[in-house]
Amino acid sequence: MAEKINLTDQLKKYFGFDTFKGDQEAIVRNVLAGNDTFVLMPTGGGKSLCYQLPSLLMEGTAIVISPLIALMKNQVDAMRNLSEEDGIAHFINSSLNKAAIDQVKADIIAGKTKLLYVAPESLTKEENVEFLKGIKISFYAIDEAHCISEWGHDFRPEYRRIRPIVNEIGKAPIIALTATATDKVRGDIKKNLGMADAKEFKSSFNRPNLYYEVRPKTKNIDRDIIKFIKANSGKSGIIYCLSRKKVEELAEILQANEINARPYHAGMDSSTRSATQDDFLMEKIDVIVATIAFGMGIDKPDVRYVIHYDIPKSLEGYYQETGRAGRDGGEGLCITFYSSKDLQKLEKFMEGKPVAEQDIGRQLLQETAAYAESSVCRRKLLLHYFGEIYTEDNCGNCDNCLNPKKQVEAQELLCTVIETILAVKENFKADYVIDILLGKETSEVLAHKHEELEVFGSGMGEEDKVWNAVIRQALIAGYLSKDVENYGLLKVTPEGHKFYKKPQSFKITEDNDFEEEEDETPVRGGASCAVDPVLYSMLKDLRKKLSKKLEVPPYVIFQDPSLEAMATIYPVTLDELQNIPGVGAGKAKRYGGEFCQLIKKHCEENEIERPEDLRVRTVANKSKLKVSIIQSIDRKVALDDIALAKGIEFAELLDEVEAIVYSGTKLNIDYFLDEIMDEDHMQDIYDYFKESTTDKIDDAIEELGDDYTEDEIRLVRIKFISEMAN
Repeated sequence: MAEKINLTDQLKKYFGFDTFKGDQEAIVRNVLAGNDTFVLMPTGGGKSLCYQLPSLLMEGTAIVISPLIALMKNQVDAMRNLSEEDGIAHFINSSLNKAAIDQVKADIIAGKTKLLYVAPESLTKEENVEFLKGIKISFYAIDEAHCISEWGHDFRPEYRRIRPIVNEIGKAPIIALTATATDKVRGDIKKNLGMADAKEFKSSFNRPNLYYEVRPKTKNIDRDIIKFIKANSGKSGIIYCLSRKKVEELAEILQANEINARPYHAGMDSSTRSATQDDFLMEKIDVIVATIAFGMGIDKPDVRYVIHYDIPKSLEGYYQETGRAGRDGGEGLCITFYSSKDLQKLEKFMEGKPVAEQDIGRQLLQETAAYAESSVCRRKLLLHYFGEIYTEDNCGNCDNCLNPKKQVEAQELLCTVIETILAVKENFKADYVIDILLGKETSEVLAHKHEELEVFGSGMGEEDKVWNAVIRQALIAGYLSKDVENYGLLKVTPEGHKFYKKPQSFKITEDNDFEEEEDETPVRGGASCAVDPVLYSMLKDLRKKLSKKLEVPPYVIFQDPSLEAMATIYPVTLDELQNIPGVGAGKAKRYGGEFCQLIKKHCEENEIERPEDLRVRTVANKSKLKVSIIQSIDRKVALDDIALAKGIEFAELLDEVEAIVYSGTKLNIDYFLDEIMDEDHMQDIYDYFKESTTDKIDDAIEELGDDYTEDEIRLVRIKFISEMAN
């Protein structure tokens, strides 16, 4: 059948295209011939056409198993647009009621339906299995097939049940499709679907138009993102965050800075989500802030940038998400913010999961860290991860290639690494090999008696980050490989054996160092690296003068981090002053006038250009939690009850209340203090703060002695700041 049909005519008739892209025609012919088919094609390569066209040409109904409800709906709409018959494509999932499902079944029985999209959960329902047993199935298409593998970035256990269900419904050819899969994942998919003999079609993973960059994640990340978006104003972008809370916070901050952004995550109701998605497609919104966990079924060709606020859990996830940029072949900027602290956080999330799952998760995280920290061409690294060799030395479109680091000779180092891997019988992962090189007597090393090996400690002259760079770059160069079956174990390749016998030049670049850059930014509110020292001391003098005049300690007026920020950002109006950490509307009105005048005069006299674009408006003072705490205190709800209702620790609640009063909002907590504290006791603490030059709790505890608890001191300090400062 495949031979007789002129496929180009059919392509033109149904889809309006004159020619196939890449392997599409060969894939369609293979499916028409009734063979199992495995398709690995990056996002935007035209995967769906590979099963849509054959379904229109074959007898019966094709079953498409897909995990994303939003994507099913898009594809069904697209298929219906190609045909005069609405029944040509349908989906069955949890969003349909019984009447709608009956209509779908009637169309299938009448032979109108060529494509039926089902979620894996719906496929396993008994009534659906029984129904499908009675119809002619042309083939099964398994979209997003990487979901089958625990090593894929989006593992779904229900995908593991597809093969047994297919056997029960009735055998037909299978076409498995995915946009990202390493050798390990590909093997997993084929094994699980029982399609070991499937013909494999693999397209290149290279997206030459995408620019890759990894930046250190510092305290100023929000400011960096706002600057980036404003420099690219009018363009569409997606920002990925790991948590729903961060998605909502960041979307709010962007909106406060006149950026047309909207949040998008699985916890929102579906009508809001669809409306947001449609508005993004229709360009009513410029920026979507989304969770990584939520696969956005968005097929928008002109997304110009994808920002990762948090590092993704796997390189497959990263490739998939960055792949949403520049699908039309135009500009696509992929910016990722990275700090090793984020990795530690992600590792913590894994605690409590089964050991095997934790192991896989850690391996995937290590790959991501290697990508972020390496100073090698990012394109080369990504393609190597997906088993593809990139031969260019400089891609000219990633941060590492545009700012290349000096190369150093590492021939001897690589020989030492190879010797060590062979000495431990090629049976261990990179971090273990590095422990041996550095002579670390860890419990695992001692258990294997490897401290007795000759190579133990042979690499003590170098830091572990140098050994990491040697191993990572030897993998890319093909001297080492990672075992596919037992992923992560380092093996020496035939090339590596040759190198060891007859060493030649092997140059490496040292990894990027993110930690040093992190530390430049102080943890305080203001970026003291840019503090204007003259202005800072003038502001401190003014604060001292006011404190004498108003008879309050200086910190009551503004805390040090607030002054540091003023001496960095130069606010000259009360509005601008409210963007300073720890300065709310009340405080700005009460004390701000003189400070703004002083800053303005200083800027004029010294011809200082103020960093206008860096005035990031924060929305911390508007956050919902703070608003509801203020309302509860106004209603005189006991503070411990508020903490309980909000699901936070009492100490966390005090943090929030302190932030509220320090930024200038007046709160009256007397009702609570009267109930839990003796009046004299309270007065002693109050008097201490009146006399003291500092509001530090540790100093107060030391001065006041053991009769007073930390919570009591904090509570009275809140009362004091509220009354004296606000």
